[in-house]
Amino acid sequence: MAELVYDKTGRLLFTKEMRKEYTLLIPQMLPDHFAMLVSIFRSEGYKVEMLENTGRPVIDAGQKYVHNDACYPAILVIGQLINAVQSGKYDPHKVALVITQTGGGCRASNYIHLLRKALEKAGLDYIPVISVNMSGLESNPGFKLTVGLIRKVVYAVIYGDLIMNVANQVRPYELTPGDTDSAVQSCMDFLLHDMDNGKGMSFKSMEVNFDRITSTFKAVPVSKEEKVRVGIVGEIYVKYAPLGNNNLADFLLSEGAEPVIPGLMDFIIFKINNREVDVNIYGGKWIKERFCHWLQNYLMKYQHAMINAIKRSGFRAPGDFNELHSYIKGYLGDGNKMGEGWLLTAEMLELIHTGVPNIVCTQPFGCLPNHIVGKGMIRKIKDDYPWSNVVAIDYDPGATRINQENRIKLMLANARALQKKQGLQAEGEHQEQNPAAV
Repeated sequence: MAELVYDKTGRLLFTKEMRKEYTLLIPQMLPDHFAMLVSIFRSEGYKVEMLENTGRPVIDAGQKYVHNDACYPAILVIGQLINAVQSGKYDPHKVALVITQTGGGCRASNYIHLLRKALEKAGLDYIPVISVNMSGLESNPGFKLTVGLIRKVVYAVIYGDLIMNVANQVRPYELTPGDTDSAVQSCMDFLLHDMDNGKGMSFKSMEVNFDRITSTFKAVPVSKEEKVRVGIVGEIYVKYAPLGNNNLADFLLSEGAEPVIPGLMDFIIFKINNREVDVNIYGGKWIKERFCHWLQNYLMKYQHAMINAIKRSGFRAPGDFNELHSYIKGYLGDGNKMGEGWLLTAEMLELIHTGVPNIVCTQPFGCLPNHIVGKGMIRKIKDDYPWSNVVAIDYDPGATRINQENRIKLMLANARALQKKQGLQAEGEHQEQNPAAV
């Protein structure tokens, strides 16, 4: 068994010896994206597992070991990690827990301290916690974010965004249930196989893979039925994680709607843009501003390649980060960056501008910044876009799923009524222009 080593502050380190025999446990947020991230870390020599445990036991573990005034995502993420360790599936003396930090406020930096307190309370303080960050917050001898590893992560994110985007445009209309899931698995299989063999991670090969992915989904037989499209926005965890939003995308599908979910790359570019904005507003080193500007443009190059591939295939393509940023002018300033900051409001505006006025804004308990830029902006958005149909749904340990779903059903009923009205208006205009067709 590896010896426990602590730094000068008393923090338990993840050592090189631990890397050989410890399994890294990663909480789940985006299943397809994270499956590729797991494969990438394994190719770097780490033993990694993405957690799949879900349900009430996860919430109970979170509430038992995390102060109940903490936000709902903190309760779920920490609850999932501790529930997994206590499940008996793993040797608790040979696991390490992984959590991200961005260097920003709230959960972005503080979850890791809540997690360590929870481990201590549960009698598991001998388990090391690894911070994944690019801000120099913490380091461990046995875990390094190399340039090569970061580059691979970028590919995993952009591939994941593309698969999520086109799969959501196909799944509601598939003629044979399960065809879209098979297409997702097919794409994941060849992408993971390539990654394991060091392929698919040059710009040129990425563009080839983009066309291969879109062709795979284009081959799925679909109906021409018109369905209500519903955007999903909100705090990043409850927006994406099925555990956090009670399988919201699946519920929308079961109600005959098409879920539209913004990609993860916009959030990553947003966090980099925040650093550039900080220097411009508050001052700082010019080299930091220049590097962040370069990195933002580097990621947008990949984003543009993905958008162009979607357009070539005939699927509906999202706008790029600059277009998204343009929507908030007159609503919020660039300095509004806590939580999802101006990005959340911009995502709602982008959806409305691109023909998706029906939106579920996911709001977790205890996340004040996202209540301000989410629920707090809905009245202003409705004033400017009266036809928008936005509903804010609260998620917390005590919220009942049936109440959440009933509110969403009411939003869908309004959406269908609006769609029918617009269809009748369009038909009337057509008859006026072509009286011979009546």
